[in-house]
Amino acid sequence: MPHLSSIEKAGIPTVFIIFEDQDECWKQACWLNGMPNLRRVWGSRHIPGPEDVESWIDNLLDALVRPLTEEEKNPPTLDISNPRYIFKGTLLEAQEFFKQTEDIPQLYNNAPICKYTDGLPIVPPTEELVERMLKGTRHKPDEIITYQASHQVGDRLSQMGSSGVRGEPVYFMPMRRKATVEKVATIGVMAGCEPEHMPLLLAIAEAGGGCGDGRGGMAYIVSGPYAKEIRMNFDTNVMGPGNPANRSIGRAAELMWRNLGGNIPNVTNCGVWGNSLHNCFPENDDALPPGWATIREEYDFGKDESVVVAIRIGETMHRTEFMPGGYREFQKSGHGGIGRRLGVKGIPGSHNWLEYFVKSLWANWEGGKTFFMLPEMARDLQLYGFKTKDEVYEWLYKQSFMTVREYRTHQRPDVTTNAWKGIEPTSGKPWKELDEDYMVPACSDPFENCIIVTGGGEEQALWTDGRGANANPAYSIDLWQ
Repeated sequence: MPHLSSIEKAGIPTVFIIFEDQDECWKQACWLNGMPNLRRVWGSRHIPGPEDVESWIDNLLDALVRPLTEEEKNPPTLDISNPRYIFKGTLLEAQEFFKQTEDIPQLYNNAPICKYTDGLPIVPPTEELVERMLKGTRHKPDEIITYQASHQVGDRLSQMGSSGVRGEPVYFMPMRRKATVEKVATIGVMAGCEPEHMPLLLAIAEAGGGCGDGRGGMAYIVSGPYAKEIRMNFDTNVMGPGNPANRSIGRAAELMWRNLGGNIPNVTNCGVWGNSLHNCFPENDDALPPGWATIREEYDFGKDESVVVAIRIGETMHRTEFMPGGYREFQKSGHGGIGRRLGVKGIPGSHNWLEYFVKSLWANWEGGKTFFMLPEMARDLQLYGFKTKDEVYEWLYKQSFMTVREYRTHQRPDVTTNAWKGIEPTSGKPWKELDEDYMVPACSDPFENCIIVTGGGEEQALWTDGRGANANPAYSIDLWQ
């Protein structure tokens, strides 16, 4: 988009081919990049290519050759200001104000969407409550949220529109706004947080404030002593409701996305399914098997430090493919379907339960995987022989290899291999020169995988997309104290 902006400013017409139902999203993206009048033609989601082209090719050619108008050459500037006050009145009036909705014409039946909240009642952020919240950090109210350390990892930060360089501002997507410490405190009040939550709220803001790349659906993993200090839930129902810290902090991330990022469904955010309430939950240090590193240590922080890591879960969460009772039967004596599949029938555990479904991890979607693993299940892997997490990561990486023949039946590599015209990294050869039986990894590096030990209860793990090349880094909570 910035490149197209420079072309337009040089007086050369540019045209987008998009879908009609995404027109408002593209219009807002054009506004954000200084070209609100960028020309667009609508393609079809279902008409075959040649017929589809016939329906818009004349309009496209006309838009490409027609000279830019004065308004297109000199577009108005988008106002992305975020004033300190948006309402003054009584508490009851404030409740009504924050409940207000706006009709989104593209949504079926013009369904209303709340402008400032997640659709639930909030605590009105009075001056007194915001001032109380600010006591949870030494940072000044008018301080702009900036990177407290450099975090240039992969492409994720450039997608967010931020540099990732220490001292430079964090821009909140999708509207590329900046925010102050006071703004974060205000959102903390609205979400029901306490002053002691402020360092974590500010670290989440540094991580992008609930928006990630603009589509939301983030989970925030807290690693370090701070999690115990604010009494987060490490046990059963770790991702569910009930615990004030887990739930209110997760909700604050949702409200940051709405109020700092400017998220409006089908207007500034074209996410297809949307995402449920953002989650914030802790790693359970005490339950880590001997020799297994904490998340913070994996990111080169010290054991006594506290960090938060943002992981996109959204629409990609899965659960292990066995019932808890079957898992216990398998580990205790090797009996049941899992034991029969793995050839350990009648042999007592511990066994590597990942083998039961490991091949299905890359059946349709490539890349590393993040496992939310119950302590009992992590312990079984350690007793089986994985003395460190890195050994599990290396094993998973090796299991991901498949033939080029199979890999070519996957959809995402059509894009990631540059339509198969690029270079395959393990061989250094062009994809098109590789033998069909050449083995390639579905995840490019063992560290794309991640294990978070937390929760409690029946033996069942969850997994989602891994760290990958675009993984978010770990953000220090301590620097925001």
